[in-house]
Amino acid sequence: MSDVEKSGFISKVIGPKKRWRAYKARSRQLPENYRTAVEEIERYLMHFVPTDGDSSASMFEDLADLFEQAAVDATPIRDVVGEDPVEFVEAFVQNYSEGGYVPPRARKRLTDAIERAASNNTGKDDTAV
Repeated sequence: MSDVEKSGFISKVIGPKKRWRAYKARSRQLPENYRTAVEEIERYLMHFVPTDGDSSASMFEDLADLFEQAAVDATPIRDVVGEDPVEFVEAFVQNYSEGGYVPPRARKRLTDAIERAASNNTGKDDTAV
């Protein structure tokens, strides 16, 4: 694959590089537990949710918006993603994609990662009130 083909592929997957870099800079500024949640959601989206470049860029920017606001408001991660992070992601991407097949192993990885991030929210288990 030539550099031009790679660049086109990358743009198709993540959107314009400038927007992607801005999103990554924003996500790095999040508190650790929120950043972990965003990174795992991002990983899940990158592997299993087909989108075009502009749609992907908007999706990741909106994800950063959501978690930045949650961090500012000290909203627990479980209040953001709910009890089923896979369901959250699938509902989230409905605005950006047709969706696709997601292997059960990927669903479990996302669920487990969010559980760890949510537990780190307060230093103890994050339970719904």
